[in-house]
Amino acid sequence: MFNNLSERLERSFKILKGEGRITDINIAETVKDIRKALLEADVNYKTAKQFTDRVKEKALGEKVITAVRPGQLMVKITHDELALLMGGEAVEMNLKGNPAVILMAGLQGSGKTTHAAKLANYLQTKKGRRVMLAACDVYRPAAIEQLRVLGEQVNAKVYLAQEEKDPVKKAKDALKEARTYGYDVLIVDTAGRLAIDEQMMNEIAAIKEAVEPSETLFVVDSMTGQDAVNTAKEFNDRLDFDGVILTKLDGDARGGAALSIRSVVDKPIKFIGTGEKMDALDVFHPARMADRILGMGDVVSLVERAQAQYDEQEARRLSKKIAKNQFDFNDFIGQLEQIKKMGSMKDLMGMIPGMDKALKDVEISDDAFKPIEAMIGSMTPYERANPGCLNGSRKERIAKGSGRTIVELNRFLKQFEQSAKMMRKVQQMRRR
Repeated sequence: MFNNLSERLERSFKILKGEGRITDINIAETVKDIRKALLEADVNYKTAKQFTDRVKEKALGEKVITAVRPGQLMVKITHDELALLMGGEAVEMNLKGNPAVILMAGLQGSGKTTHAAKLANYLQTKKGRRVMLAACDVYRPAAIEQLRVLGEQVNAKVYLAQEEKDPVKKAKDALKEARTYGYDVLIVDTAGRLAIDEQMMNEIAAIKEAVEPSETLFVVDSMTGQDAVNTAKEFNDRLDFDGVILTKLDGDARGGAALSIRSVVDKPIKFIGTGEKMDALDVFHPARMADRILGMGDVVSLVERAQAQYDEQEARRLSKKIAKNQFDFNDFIGQLEQIKKMGSMKDLMGMIPGMDKALKDVEISDDAFKPIEAMIGSMTPYERANPGCLNGSRKERIAKGSGRTIVELNRFLKQFEQSAKMMRKVQQMRRR
């Protein structure tokens, strides 16, 4: 995420490395380089200029010249200005209404239908809301079927009414049904086009007027860069939406859309899509994103993801087993499942300070755990519960059954043993 921009900004800060103080000359060179980095990241030119002007103005302020070393000072100022550029603070959704109506808008292929389902999953699992989805894209039959399938995946009711061809009436009928059955939130998925046209704009404006949404969200593909920003501006001019969902941010190495949208459109980014899974939707925190852009990681988001998967009762049970040296393969596979639920491995590693740079050219696959899962899956229930029973013949059978070699199996068993010992030591240290 934003790898190209991160590398360019790091090079910019090196201009000040070793300098005793900030001067007009060295700050001008650094700011010029930062502006180049932003333009290369496909940031809007006017936005990049305003941003670097503010950085320069703050860096040359007399009160901060002697506070820290110039390079550190520039990182701090750039971080604060990046966060401000992207909105400063996370912006909550407005969920007023009975039910609250969320209208989804965007071009075809932006991920609108998928993110309608992701949003339903987020509201149900994180906010405890009862959500209904309405399939109001009457032009693309696959969109209705797609929403039906995704709705099943996230356990959300989907209003289909496939025989109804008027999207405005369909949205009204869905709202009526949501009220009748006591749903807290209705998410209306609308039709997209390959390009903005008058018919599309008139139609979605009519739907908005009919259902009076408390929240209108514009869904846009971050990888289209300034095209995403321009499209957002055109939609906002006609629709006056409330916020943006930026999709495919996990594959965006430049970051131009994320950095430009707020200043150009003056509407907040509320959510970011960070993967294909239904739980790969995060609230957008500008300060945390600035951390990641500058290679500082995002430990707060990492902890939040871990807490979301934390089961206190299970943790106590596991703690007792570790203390008694009874940690087994069933426990191990359970821990792997919790880690996998937290998101893609590359995204998780990117949240650890410095790891984005360290793993720049390393491909981290989400299938990394599959060989381990295959080996444990090839064990009998008795073997999984009793790691110490694995003799030569058992190992040979497990290796053959999992399609791995004896060497690979022995390597995993050694790692498992070391992990169990480490967890036992941590438990003992906590008790002292």
